[in-house]
Amino acid sequence: MSLQAIRYRRGSLQILNQLLLPQQSLYEEISSVRQGWEAIRAMKVRGAPAIAIVGCLSLAVELHNKGSSEQSVSDLEHWVLDSLSYLVSARPTAVNMARAAQELGHFVRQEAKCKEATAKRLQESVISWAEAMLEKDLKDNRSIGDHGAQHLLQQVGPGKVTVLTHCNTGSLATSGYGTALGVIRSLHAMGCLEHVYCTETRPYNQGARLTAYELVYEQIPATLIADSMASVTMKEKKVSAVFVGADRVVANGDTANKVGTYQLAIAAKYHGIPFYVAAPSTSCDLSLKHGRQIVIEERPSQELTDVNGVRVAAPGIGVWNPAFDVCPHDLITGGIVTEFGVFAPAELQAALTQASNKKGTH
Repeated sequence: MSLQAIRYRRGSLQILNQLLLPQQSLYEEISSVRQGWEAIRAMKVRGAPAIAIVGCLSLAVELHNKGSSEQSVSDLEHWVLDSLSYLVSARPTAVNMARAAQELGHFVRQEAKCKEATAKRLQESVISWAEAMLEKDLKDNRSIGDHGAQHLLQQVGPGKVTVLTHCNTGSLATSGYGTALGVIRSLHAMGCLEHVYCTETRPYNQGARLTAYELVYEQIPATLIADSMASVTMKEKKVSAVFVGADRVVANGDTANKVGTYQLAIAAKYHGIPFYVAAPSTSCDLSLKHGRQIVIEERPSQELTDVNGVRVAAPGIGVWNPAFDVCPHDLITGGIVTEFGVFAPAELQAALTQASNKKGTH
């Protein structure tokens, strides 16, 4: 059974505090938008899909608990819109929260215009919208896992595969199952996975703390490597493919993901190893044409200079700590895996537009 990073029931939201893993598994209550913002900003919850889900569910929980009896439709509408804008500011690079805010904001405006609109009805609609988001993400992740696994096996032929992955893209980064790690789960379930190599993912160690934790938990054969070992691992360990997640994929296929992704793609191309990005369509931002337009979040210097609060870097040294880098589309040689299938970067925009149009006709 996959780890459950998000526990939700109507009026109650708990998140697994990922800052404490793997030493301690502690679920913390999130009862307000402010607490949701703080959990996202502090990286108690992380991963683009999970950020959006926790953000929207924190709004749903506060809305449920505060009630609607003393509010007008207009007041409630403005509170929801202001809350969404606030949540987007927590971590700007991951597009899922911004996209969810845009879609839920549009939904709220339309609902508020209805002749029969009441505060109670609007409250129920917003809560139901956020709950549906949680269910859809899990369904999409399973589709991503299956599409990615089947595509890779078609490329490499019969036999088991060895996969290298970066950062954490599993149950801890989503509603469950995962994106890139979801592909690995699917390969394992099919009996086609030989081994997984996961990078430690400095400076925040999401691979060492979180991905390794998930792999051990589910008894998937895996080995942890330092980030600087990736190239030699590709050379010596017969790596079949590299699978990573994404915080934002733009129209031409350029992808922002955890810093270190770019160099993995370069190394994979040199070694002739297919490089895949696995992400739901909610992580795709077709409003941006290329990766240079993506705003890259920079994190505090202490994440690089300190380990568990202990200074390890020389005092006085300057620090540059971008949380993400942008992988150019021409290095994504395996394809971009979405819930709709696997596409070459050049095919992505047309494929997602077609899927969106098809969805709109139902």
